Order: sequence, then structure tokens, then C-alpha cells
Amino acid sequence: MVYLRAIVLSLLAVHSLADLNAGFSSYDNDFIEPSYILNKNWNATTSVAQESIVQWADFLAAQGPWSVTTSKPFLAPSNNTHDYLSWSPYWWPNCTGVGNTTELTPQQIWATCPYYPRDGEFNPDIRTVNNTGAFSALSDAVFYNALAWATNGSSRYAFNVASWINTWFLAPDTYMNPNLNYAQVVRGPGSGANLGTHTGVLDLKCMAKVVNAVLVLRAGKAPEWTDAIDTGLVSWTKTYIGWLTSSPIALGEATAANNHGSFYYNQLAALQILVNDIAGANATLQKYFSTLYLKQVDASGEQSQPFEAARTRPYHYRSYNLAAMITNARLAAHVGFNAWNLTTSAGGTIKAALDFTMKVPPGDEPASELFYSVGAGAAVYGDPDGGYAAFLARSEQDYPAQPWFFWNQPLSDSGWFGRGYHGK
Repeated sequence: MVYLRAIVLSLLAVHSLADLNAGFSSYDNDFIEPSYILNKNWNATTSVAQESIVQWADFLAAQGPWSVTTSKPFLAPSNNTHDYLSWSPYWWPNCTGVGNTTELTPQQIWATCPYYPRDGEFNPDIRTVNNTGAFSALSDAVFYNALAWATNGSSRYAFNVASWINTWFLAPDTYMNPNLNYAQVVRGPGSGANLGTHTGVLDLKCMAKVVNAVLVLRAGKAPEWTDAIDTGLVSWTKTYIGWLTSSPIALGEATAANNHGSFYYNQLAALQILVNDIAGANATLQKYFSTLYLKQVDASGEQSQPFEAARTRPYHYRSYNLAAMITNARLAAHVGFNAWNLTTSAGGTIKAALDFTMKVPPGDEPASELFYSVGAGAAVYGDPDGGYAAFLARSEQDYPAQPWFFWNQPLSDSGWFGRGYHGK
């Protein structure tokens, strides 16, 4: 153990805080069994990954807090600062018929120019209203700070989680109304009165990370996670679940055949777990695996058209939906049923989808989006021939230093500890 500790310290000396901060990436989604975190029966080879978690937690903590009321310069059509607002990301203005565009202010463009979709092409001005980015940062921050509390033991990480959740969901001046009525609004003439679109439900897909953080603090009996915050969040969540299961906007997302539908079930099931509706979460996940999932993967593992394979960024969308499928399977395991080997109507499985995607060249897309799913595959299905570990070692030599390596166990480190950092 002394020898291992020396290796860990030497690796950390090279793998500096600045290096890790520069390499931070937000995983599409995930859920870790809380008992794995709290039992602390961790493989010694995860030590550097644990340190990475703490450093990512510190990096994210420096950016908070976040609020739906402070991350947008414009209000939703309701004129209520507590209403979440985002603009549909793939819609672009065509101002050719509205006069001299050089004289139009951005606000005039948004109100007078018709908007048209371009699949996979983000309109950069959507971040002018950044409730979406704020929630994404919040979800990562509470996720890693909860893990840092469990691995590091410092109460400040638990305090961070409780404080940020209180700010986003509960505090009188900064709380979010429990709906997404104005998420991914399509701008254009008459849009001032428009509601959001069903695709906007995807904006809060990472509720699974928030729930994971709460479950860790709750089960770990962190003093900073008070009864008042827990009760308030449960009440907020029950109201939001009501919206998710009854609003026409949300129900449109529930039937989306691609990643949107998969992530909807991530979100709903996780929230049902938060409010201790285990039977409801079980039913939600059973519904996903008996409906949408059946059409998502063919026998070869391809994620069938007209879904992810046909999109403008196919490597990303395959990896994206795969992360949602894996998260649904993790949530299913938490509530008592095994979905890992369920087959689709065409004979596909989650494992087949993973194995297929590993063979797809990423092209210009970030290859690393798939890596944590490969780790999940090794941990769940085993890696008897070493194929998953070999893929990771070829693709990212220091993968055992990545946070996801901590919770995707068992998984070989490909001899990384024995060789030292980057084989040196």
C-alpha cells in the first residue's frame, strides 16, 4: 500500500490541477449506484481517478452558484424571471424578406425574421440566454462535489451541493418554477407568445446527476443535507413530475423515438427515485425498455435509421443515445430489474450498440464521448479478452486517471500504475 501511495503521488505531481481543469468534460449522463460510493470498497487502482474527481469538484465549485434567474438577460414570454428559458438550438433566421438586416437589432431579428431548422448546426446566439448552460454546470458541480465528499471526506463539498441545490430549486429570489414551458422556444414572428417545444425537455436530461448527488448525501447522512432542503426539493420534484407526466410538451418528448425519448426516461425515472416512488420509477423504465428501446438498435448494434445513424453528427448521436440507454439500465438496476441484456425487436442489445459504435471512426467528432460508455460496458459485461481495456489504452493512455474510471469497476488499468504516467 505504501508503494501504491507513492505511485499515486508521483502521478498527481505530473497530472496537475491545471491539466485536469483544462481537460474537464461533461459526460452526457450517468448514474452511479450510491451504495458503491458509500461502501468505500474501491479498487486501489482508482486512486488517481478519485483525485481527479476532487479536482474537478474544486474546478466547478469556483464557477457557482447557478440560478435560472441570473443566467438570462431576457425573460420568458410569461415575463416571470423564475421561468426557465432556452431557445431552440438548430433554428436559424432568414431575414431576406424583412428589409435591411444591417439595421436590425438582435431583438428585432428574433421577433421579425422567420426561423428555419438546420439539423446538427448550433446557432451560437442561443447561449445569449444560458439557463441551459447553467443547469448543465449545476448538474456536474453537484455530482462531482457529492463524489468528492464521499471520497475526500471534507464537509465543504457536501455544503456546496446543499447550497447550490437550494439556490436553483428553493431560494425565494432564485428558484426555478417546476416546468419547462419555455424551453427551446422557436423564435420568429409571433413567437413572443409561444410556448417551448418538446425537445426542450432534453435541457434537464442531467437531472440523473443531480438525483445521484442527493442520494449520496441523503444515504450518507451528510449533516449539510438538512431535512428542510430535502423536504423542499421533494415537494418541488413532485410538482415537476406532475408536469413531466401531463404536459403536452413533455408527453411529446416521451414518445420521441431517438435520444430525446431515451433521455426523457432518464430524467423521469431518476426524479421518481428521488421522491422514493420506486414502483413508479420501475414502471417508467419498464415502459422505456418495452417501447422506444425496441426500435433503437438493430441486430448488428447499429442505432437504426431514422434515428442516430442518420444524423449530421452520427458518431456523437450514437454515443449520446448510448449514454442514455446505459443510464436507463443503471437506473433500472437500482430499482430492481436487469435491463442490460434485453433485446430489441431486431435482436439488438446495449452491448451490441456499444461494440458497434467502438468500430465507427469518429471523424472530426470528439472520440472521448464514447470512452466512459466503454468503461461501463467492461464493468457490466466483463472484459475477458481485454478488448474494452485495449480500446481505451489505444484511445486515451491515461484513462485510469479519468473520473469515470472510479465508478466503472471492475476494469483493467492496462498496467498504467506499473508503468507510471503516460508509460514513463
